[in-house]
Amino acid sequence: MKSGVGQIRLMSQRVPIEKALEDPEISEIKKQKLRLAQDARLFAEQELHLTHTKNYTSYVELGRPYVTYVVSAAQKWKLKGYEWSYPFMGKMPYKGYFNEEDAAELYKEMQEQGYDAYMRGVSAYSTLGWFQDPLLSSMMEYDEFEVVDTIIHETVHATLYIKNAADFNERLASFLGQKGAELFYLKKEGPSSKTLQEIRLKNSDQKLFSEFISKELAQLESWYNHLPQNLRQESSREARIQDIQRRFRTEVAPRLKSGTFQKFPELKLNNARLLVYKTYLKDLSDFENLYLKLNSDFLTFIEKCKSLEDTDHPEELLKQWISQ
Repeated sequence: MKSGVGQIRLMSQRVPIEKALEDPEISEIKKQKLRLAQDARLFAEQELHLTHTKNYTSYVELGRPYVTYVVSAAQKWKLKGYEWSYPFMGKMPYKGYFNEEDAAELYKEMQEQGYDAYMRGVSAYSTLGWFQDPLLSSMMEYDEFEVVDTIIHETVHATLYIKNAADFNERLASFLGQKGAELFYLKKEGPSSKTLQEIRLKNSDQKLFSEFISKELAQLESWYNHLPQNLRQESSREARIQDIQRRFRTEVAPRLKSGTFQKFPELKLNNARLLVYKTYLKDLSDFENLYLKLNSDFLTFIEKCKSLEDTDHPEELLKQWISQ
């Protein structure tokens, strides 16, 4: 009920983009990003052939840094996330609130039940076509190319969504958001675009981090599975997770070309937070390999992935396609 009320309140605050662009209270920097978002929306629909919607044709000034607050949780001695069930969407590894205090209450509750918990603010989300999603002031805090990435990312969700496959859906949208942003700036500014070079450096770092975290998560899961019960002490678990950050600092950080993951060694990690990386970044190379196999054709890639909508294990079928 609270989520419903929050969504209705959000929708009632919408103003058409044209009106927002005439509002003297909205800064010129935000207005530039609103115009860019419109260009990205049209590019996603017309050039990338993503589903046409009326999303992002309106704007909401939130008056706060995030639109929602999300809580995720996980078992302490197993890389297994807690899942909540929702109508239409199926099971999801997180629960969102429009009210920060409500999210904080659940965060505390999950900790009291013995789970690792993680709470974060969210700047954008998709209602998967159920509502006409507005642009949000929280999205205007992104760099310009990140606005483009986000618009394409969320439009992928409106185009393709597999029930009970949250991780696959997010990885797919993350991958296509990156590729789509590259194609957008290639057309907008040409191959010598400084923005395009910046995007490619960031995407290169994300690929590097994805390979690193995918391997580390697999090794951590194996460590949990083989650790004797009598050795399961919180201090040993914390030390094992800190080993991941130490290896990142020595093996990965020197190879990075942008500042995207520079704060990773200082983060307070637990299983719940590590599983967020699993949701968004694990095995992105599978999508890259399929994309290349399909001659880097965005439309063919989308159509191929749409054929996964009726399968219960899209990741497994994706890997089979790559190996064929």
